[in-house]
Amino acid sequence: MANVGPTTHTLDVPGARLCYDIRGSGPLLLMIGSPMGSRGFTALASLLAADFTVVTYDPRGILRSTISDPGQKATPELIADDVQQLISTLDAGPAHVFGNSGGATTGLALITRHPNAVRTLVAHEPPVTEFLPDVQQVRTTIDELCRDYAAGHSDVALRKYSALSGVSFAPPPPVGQASTRELYTPPKDVRAILDRFFGYILQPTTRYRPDLDALRTASVPIVVGGGTTSQGQLYHRTAAALAGLLDTPLATFPAGHTGFQEQPEPFADLLREAFGTAHTKPHPRAHTTAPQ
Repeated sequence: MANVGPTTHTLDVPGARLCYDIRGSGPLLLMIGSPMGSRGFTALASLLAADFTVVTYDPRGILRSTISDPGQKATPELIADDVQQLISTLDAGPAHVFGNSGGATTGLALITRHPNAVRTLVAHEPPVTEFLPDVQQVRTTIDELCRDYAAGHSDVALRKYSALSGVSFAPPPPVGQASTRELYTPPKDVRAILDRFFGYILQPTTRYRPDLDALRTASVPIVVGGGTTSQGQLYHRTAAALAGLLDTPLATFPAGHTGFQEQPEPFADLLREAFGTAHTKPHPRAHTTAPQ
């Protein structure tokens, strides 16, 4: 692939049309979020484009990617199949994969279903809540806040979600005030993302239980990461639980759940380390902690 970008492309998959961006040159690196789309990875992708052909995309039903059935549940298996088709279309795989949050869960499902598509996976704070000792309480809270959102009580749902996870959705700037953030999303798009997230993404993602045997026996190196400032939060706890079950150190990445936006340069350095030593099934050696 030529050193160009970003360029924008589309791909038809069963029931959806995916929109994706390509920048840089070198080995294929795919960045996956959920519900985050391509825009959220802009700073990180730009930093890594000198070393990799970086592909970012909007998952089905998010932002520029359309979906035939708006009521379709976004199961990790379904989204992993989308990603596999994208990698196949690019014809440059297997791919290094960086997945954040629900995108990290997609990466785990991708290894399980299509291991030959992945060269290395860095799974940053995957919400694998089924592995927590308090899973029943977490399930109950998620079901409750999703019902609140469906009933039109979006503010209540957002507060409950933030209290549960420690993660909040940044509000848009006041009317008439321009955003200085490169990843600013217009209010109408934020609402559409929230509708999809609370209606069709959050429950199937957090209910997904990765196949530990498949992950343990896969030849794909897996790095499970958590943020320095998110310790004790729900998705740091799930990352630590998964790392313990895979008998691997928990890699520490800068800042919080979206640390690649807060501190993209040191985050990019750690990803280069992880992907650059992929053949030895590594973990960032100077940045690991014992599973908690």
